[in-house]
Amino acid sequence: MKNLGLLLLALLFSPQLVNAQDSDEKSIYAFTDKVMLPTTSVKNQYRSGTCWCFSSMSFFESEAVRMGKAKIENIDLAEMFIVNRDYHVRAIDYVRWNGAKSFSAGAESSNAIDRMNEFGLVPQNVYPGLNYGTDKPQHGELDALTKAYVETIVKNPNRKLSSVWIKGFDGILAAYLGEIPEEFEYEGKKYTPHSYRESLGLEAKNYVELTSFTHHPFYTSYVFEAPDNWSLSQAYNVKIDELLDIAFYAIDNGYTVLWGGDVSEDGFSFTHGLAIIPDENQESLEGTDRDKLNGTEVKQKPRLFKEIVPEKTITQEMRQEAFDNFETTDDHGMHIVGYALDKNGKRYFKIKNSWDSENLYGGYQYMSESFFKYKTMTIAIHKDAIPSSIKKKLNIK
Repeated sequence: MKNLGLLLLALLFSPQLVNAQDSDEKSIYAFTDKVMLPTTSVKNQYRSGTCWCFSSMSFFESEAVRMGKAKIENIDLAEMFIVNRDYHVRAIDYVRWNGAKSFSAGAESSNAIDRMNEFGLVPQNVYPGLNYGTDKPQHGELDALTKAYVETIVKNPNRKLSSVWIKGFDGILAAYLGEIPEEFEYEGKKYTPHSYRESLGLEAKNYVELTSFTHHPFYTSYVFEAPDNWSLSQAYNVKIDELLDIAFYAIDNGYTVLWGGDVSEDGFSFTHGLAIIPDENQESLEGTDRDKLNGTEVKQKPRLFKEIVPEKTITQEMRQEAFDNFETTDDHGMHIVGYALDKNGKRYFKIKNSWDSENLYGGYQYMSESFFKYKTMTIAIHKDAIPSSIKKKLNIK
């Protein structure tokens, strides 16, 4: 822990035994939380492809609390403010690239960091982003309209853009999500989105993305090749055991971690709060949380483990092969807020999801080291959360 205030907050989240007490079908897995860092309540992205923003806002909320700039009980950042501004920037980028880049709801954590830096932040009650008659995000119509709009602009036979095309696009965003506030009042003070971000001590320059693949040299940075990385952000490349060590080091020193990766494995079950890589053949994804991720009806219940199963030993070569063969893709973003031990003393990351709280652990999941090593694509953290020996290799100041 970095300071006394953080230590006192951590004591509020003292280790506890977590098990499936209220389920008709109980998993044999049970966990004892060893480190649980302060985090806000679990949210629900519902029918929107905005996990990247929900996980990032949760991360920034924890960061503001860590720095003593906010209290855990009264910080709630507006996801849809960042989503609005990201769609705006993405539309300009898509048109400038003549439609040759990705345009979808998905993005990377770096997008949230960049938009925070460029446009600021606002509280949730200032910008709920629900102007279309529902109490949860439902973006099917919005995504279809925005995609059709930018494609129409790109395919314009006159090949000359009007001076108002981006105003028309922003009009769609405003209709669905709300007008962007230039100024607002919060807890008796007036802010702009930029001054509110500054009040929270959040600066984009302090955050970095890390990854681990062999098709680029280790200890260099490169543009990470993922469809959702439309902004071409760079990630630092380290060995997979180092990436794992960085994540645990960060948590042990009071820093939470933004996680992005693949959740299509048979051993990933939001229902049962588990993410593991069983040491066996996996023949089908039917009924896994891939169905939930895609917003489709789940055909069968996710797999229930009635014994603690052996896991695969993950190597650098295995994760590279899975990435090269598109078996590992950038599916989902979540927020690592601690770690726990199972009955055998094996470590698991405790991860906050954004699929509401309707699972065994109130919206959280426990991710094994094997799953992390195999299916992590990137993590984003405060640069001071990196061990000094690795920072030196990466030349991060």
